[in-house]
Amino acid sequence: MPQKHSPRVLIVSHGHPSFSLGGAEIAAYNLHKGLNKIGGAESRFLARVGYPVVRHSGTALMSLRQKEGEFLYHADEYDHFLLSNRNTEEVERDFMRVINDLKPDVVHFHHFIGLGLETIYAVRRCLPDCVIVITFHEFLSICHHHGQMVKTGGTKLCHRSSPGDCNACFPDISPARFLRRENFVRGLLQVADYFVSPSQFLADRYIDWGLDAAKMIVIENGLDIAAPTPPRELPKKGRRSRFAYFGQITQFKGVDVLLDAVTRIPEAIWGDDAQLMIFGGNLERQPKPFQEKIKDLVEKAGNRVRFYGAYQNSEMPRLMRNIDWTIIPSIWWENSPIVIQEAFYHGRPMICSNIGGMAEKITDGVDGMHFRVGSSEDLVDRMTEALTNPTLWDRLRAGIKTPINYEECARLHLDLYREIAEDRVKSEGPIALSA
Repeated sequence: MPQKHSPRVLIVSHGHPSFSLGGAEIAAYNLHKGLNKIGGAESRFLARVGYPVVRHSGTALMSLRQKEGEFLYHADEYDHFLLSNRNTEEVERDFMRVINDLKPDVVHFHHFIGLGLETIYAVRRCLPDCVIVITFHEFLSICHHHGQMVKTGGTKLCHRSSPGDCNACFPDISPARFLRRENFVRGLLQVADYFVSPSQFLADRYIDWGLDAAKMIVIENGLDIAAPTPPRELPKKGRRSRFAYFGQITQFKGVDVLLDAVTRIPEAIWGDDAQLMIFGGNLERQPKPFQEKIKDLVEKAGNRVRFYGAYQNSEMPRLMRNIDWTIIPSIWWENSPIVIQEAFYHGRPMICSNIGGMAEKITDGVDGMHFRVGSSEDLVDRMTEALTNPTLWDRLRAGIKTPINYEECARLHLDLYREIAEDRVKSEGPIALSA
């Protein structure tokens, strides 16, 4: 058997935190940092960038100054329906150049948006013995509606996809085309050796869609936070009355549900000390009717609500100093929002919609509270309970379990890479990764 060695790992992401601060990008980069921190592996990081980042002439490859082992791949010719990269010439030339130069033992795709599913097949064709792992962050492979699995034209949740159901959401796309999409996407995904999901809910959806359950594992994304923020200091006879929302302001995030609930809480319960603090951006990118709806709700809520704009994850410890409760009112299933881990790490109980990855990660009555998805009235009841029950916050805080950090997450992934390689040795006999 060939001599064992520390595995060379290439983490592939659809974005770099220097340009995009989404949860998936941060999770991918934290894994890259964690693998290099714990030892036993050498990790490199390849991230897709596009407009408005200016590409180098003649090549899609770029590098980050002072960032050894981190590469950028410029790609703009992307087919959102097929999750496909139209520029196969650059995949063959530039993406494959990275693969051939690094010769990784493991390529871990934390997303392929913008890069295209062809990159997965390109790795397998170039390095037949390479371990390929894919982490899912939403339902994009299953659902053409932004990967949300919410029916178009409203807020009705989609429980299971089919070419016919997808055609009902997109009448201009035939069921036959949706069937071809499904076969194309699933066929290229199955080139991978293993799939990772941060939640069991998301994993179950992909298994139900047709992926092999034996190739699926649940590993939560890891946090990189130095220290937890202590509870907010209360004035004499003060109460836990500060609520916060963290995230994008989109049609699927339920901010309108939250704002509506805040306006409905009686003044005698809300009082002078209660506050809803909203940290998030991108409202200007939403459809005009939704923008107008949010504007009207904000005016109705008056001084009960304060908008603080977009934020960076590095600011979270400071922002947490002034809040008691975090609310996730999403009207779509979610997977494993990073704000859940962040809030729990800092010891803040959560109030969330009672579906999907949110309900899986937050246990009603133990470390947070659930409300019926989309129901402002039910959210009013939960917020009222939070404002009127003086012992609730402490009890729920005591039920919070500290989420894993990025080093623990990296160890779990390294164990997975080695397990896959060992299984290969038993069945096929390729090079093994070090123990």
